Amino acid sequence: MRDGFSPTDDFLDSLSAKVRGKLEKWIEQLEIHGPNLPRPFADTVRDKIRELRLRWGSNHFRFLYFFVGKKIVITHGFLKKTAQVPEAEINRAIRYMNDFLIRLGKGDIQL
Repeated sequence: MRDGFSPTDDFLDSLSAKVRGKLEKWIEQLEIHGPNLPRPFADTVRDKIRELRLRWGSNHFRFLYFFVGKKIVITHGFLKKTAQVPEAEINRAIRYMNDFLIRLGKGDIQL
């Protein structure tokens, strides 16, 4: 993100070391398998926005991300408390994606 701001790192830093370690291992699996990481671990949310779906006990963690070529850009993570991914979280991911693509010179994605 811009100016060293990383919502993903901020979210991970807010968790206990044990939970953070488990989630980081699944982020590594996303790096290894990319778009081939299957459900229930990954799924498409909307258009280019995808989700990494992780569970720890009764907690459901989500990381929203998108691909730029073979690169994975994780926009942010959050604790999911509803049946569906909240619209506000999807919109946040879209804003971060558009900001990233504009800075990369690839333009704005209209969703």
